[in-house]
Amino acid sequence: MILENIPVTPEFLPGAHNAIHTCLRLQPQERITLITDRETADIAAALEREIEAVGAEHSVFVLEDYAPRPLAAGMPQPILEDLERSQVSIFAAQAQRGELGSRIAMTEVVNRKGIRHGHMVNIDRQIMQEGMLADFLEVDRLSSWLIAKARPAREIRVTSKGGTDILATFSPRLKWLKTSGIITPEKWGNLPGGEIFTAPDDVEGRFVVDGVVGDYLCRKYGDLKSTPLTIDIVDNRIAHLACANTDLLDEFRRYTSTDENSDRVGEFAIGTNLAVKDVRGNILQDEKIPGCHIAFGHPYAEHTGQTWVSTTHIDCVGRDFDIWIDGEQVMEAGKFLC
Repeated sequence: MILENIPVTPEFLPGAHNAIHTCLRLQPQERITLITDRETADIAAALEREIEAVGAEHSVFVLEDYAPRPLAAGMPQPILEDLERSQVSIFAAQAQRGELGSRIAMTEVVNRKGIRHGHMVNIDRQIMQEGMLADFLEVDRLSSWLIAKARPAREIRVTSKGGTDILATFSPRLKWLKTSGIITPEKWGNLPGGEIFTAPDDVEGRFVVDGVVGDYLCRKYGDLKSTPLTIDIVDNRIAHLACANTDLLDEFRRYTSTDENSDRVGEFAIGTNLAVKDVRGNILQDEKIPGCHIAFGHPYAEHTGQTWVSTTHIDCVGRDFDIWIDGEQVMEAGKFLC
């Protein structure tokens, strides 16, 4: 597939401009790799239009042109080889079951080469016209304020109207990261951006997922407001699950039983994208909503300094949180107190 044959949707151009110029800060002398798929080609076409406006050298890869989906054999080698030559990259494609390993192979190159990488997995039309229109400089200011409080913290308590009540504790040996949409070589980031996160030392209590769950389950089950998933956590691992949707319950249980650490809390995060007003059933944007989310599985050990790994990673997003950092309340009913 050649993107020049795909008409550019004018409504996507402001979000694409934000991605290329504000978030990735692409320069004319740099090289960028754009990875997409057939389903997301219209968004990729808008991104390519903005790349061409900068005048940077670039390559475009449509996944289905290089391997059958899902990518059971990993990320195609020509794509990985092209990444090795670039300073900037974007992955704008839809997630499919069993493809996490291919994305991990891609981010291994990104991490090793210090590539400024925008991760737009499951990007869609609505996100291009919502979360990607955020004032990312303001999101970065808020994220910087919040991470300054989180980095020295020993505990964060989170509650919600939906029933969440957890206490997370943190170790000074583990690193907090800011992915506010302003992407640096030190850490690739999702676009739209807007969160701070780390790997917790421990989480105890109940987390009610009345927003969404991540990976391919998000697209399958969508907004869980009417059928929330309740997760009881003991010693940083899932102790009990409950949900009226038995299909989701069974699939989530299987997912978090994949390996020895799939049921372990690997990420504790606070979303900071002020353009995201409510959950809409897409994890890429929903995890950036002002509030708390946790993830089970891979703890981004290469960035956080955590000492264990997992082959899976699934985010869990709720609604309307109150948050206290070392006893200081920083959020009430989903609104930051700053």
